[in-house]
This record gives sequence, C-alpha cells and structure tokens, in this order.
Amino acid sequence: QLNMNSAPTFINFPAKGKPKRGDTYELQVRGFAAEQLARWVADRTDVNIRVIRPPNYAGPLMLGLLLAVIGGLVYLRGSNLDFLYNKTGWAFAALCFVLAMTSGQMWNHIRGPPYAHKNPHTGQVNYIHGSSQAQFVAETHIVLLFNGGVTLGMVLLHEAATSDMDVGKRKIMCIAGIGLVVLFFSWLLSVFRSKYHGYPYRYVF
Repeated sequence: QLNMNSAPTFINFPAKGKPKRGDTYELQVRGFAAEQLARWVADRTDVNIRVIRPPNYAGPLMLGLLLAVIGGLVYLRGSNLDFLYNKTGWAFAALCFVLAMTSGQMWNHIRGPPYAHKNPHTGQVNYIHGSSQAQFVAETHIVLLFNGGVTLGMVLLHEAATSDMDVGKRKIMCIAGIGLVVLFFSWLLSVFRSKYHGYPYRYVF
C-alpha cells in the first residue's frame, strides 16, 4: 500500500492527508548520513534536529603527514632534487589518483555509505550493492583493485612491445599482460552486470 520495495524506509505522515511523494526519504539517493536525514525532517516537518559529531582529525593528519614526507625528502636530498623530475614517480602518483577517483572514493566521501551489508536473517555479507544508484565502501576497493589489474596488464603489454629485453622475457610479459587484462576486465564486467540488471554481455565470467 505504501509502495515500499526496500527496508529501512523513512516516511513522513502529515497531520492532514496522505503522504505525498516528497514524504518518502530517498535512501539510495541521499544516503544514511544523519545530516541528510535531519535536513529532510526539517523540510517536511519544520522540526530542526541538531547533529553534533566529534571533530574529524583524519584530513589534517594526512595533510600533515604528506607535508612531513615531502619536507623530509627535500631535507635529505636538498643537494639533489632530480627526483622531482622523475616521470615514473609522477605517473605513478597520477595513476593512484585516477584509480581512486574512478573507483568512487569521492562518492563515498560525499554520501558516507556503509562498508558492506550483512543480511540479519542469513548472515550473508554483501560487498557489492545490488543497485546502480548506490555502492558500498568495500565495492570501491574491489573496483579499484580490478581497475589496477587491468592497468598493470596494459603496462606489461606496452613494455613487452617497446623494451629492449630478450624475446623470451618479452613473451612472458606479453602473456602475463594479456592474462591480467582478460581476468580483471572480466571480473569488472561481472560487477557491472550485477548492478545493471539485464545487461546482456559478458567477457569470460
């Protein structure tokens, strides 16, 4: 009768009349954050709920650690700053940033989803969200790993084609690169199929 297809569901029942479309909290869109729930309650009922959280020092600590590492490197290698022009180091840092963003880290930072979901009846733990509108933190780590595996395979293929090593080592690198691309791309596509129900294509798995 209330058109519920998932639980938990938050519904505001007004003093007069039946609940309208806006009286149902869009959990998959807005997430589980207390601030979002409090804002929705204030919009529907004019009741303001004050959410008080302890200060989060993780961000400043990570920034301080990064600055300390950079300062230590500059201090230790002040006479030789060639490492700042190392293309491999900058490429690796840029790749880590790209993998983090494409796996959904920013979405997790904004929405604050749970790490995983445990079925209270069966005890089964789900690491992949069944909807394309949401994700778990564990799912982000899994997608990051799969994207990293595909990237590593492509790097090996490139090195096998352009390096000056002997033919035997280049063949091994080529086979390893193809295997990594096929394996991790197949797993990545299987995750996509589990979230977009009805997607007809698969690669290996």
